[in-house]
Amino acid sequence: QVPLVESGGGLVQAGGSLRLSCAASKSFFSILPMGWYRQAPGKQRELVARISGGGSTDYADSVKGRFTISRDNAKYTVYLQMNSLKPEDTAVYYCNAKLSGFDYWGQGTQVTVSS
Repeated sequence: QVPLVESGGGLVQAGGSLRLSCAASKSFFSILPMGWYRQAPGKQRELVARISGGGSTDYADSVKGRFTISRDNAKYTVYLQMNSLKPEDTAVYYCNAKLSGFDYWGQGTQVTVSS
């Protein structure tokens, strides 16, 4: 009964694409601000992309033009389409939702990009 569950990670070559999905366990997550974060070995967790309940988006400079965050509120799901992947994108990717200042996190999904 984990609130958020990520899927879609894997191993790809540089220049490839992956689509991550984050499925919420409860319908109320459909109206929450949500985002994708990532954490590479030896580095702090960083924001990759976020989307408001109304659909406005924001991206880290490092992924602008390559990644797209979207959500399907009817399915309680948020997506991260990742194109033109680079080795530096290698990290564990986490889905996040905020409710009244409290952060909910998924278990993470590994993305590995080979050079």
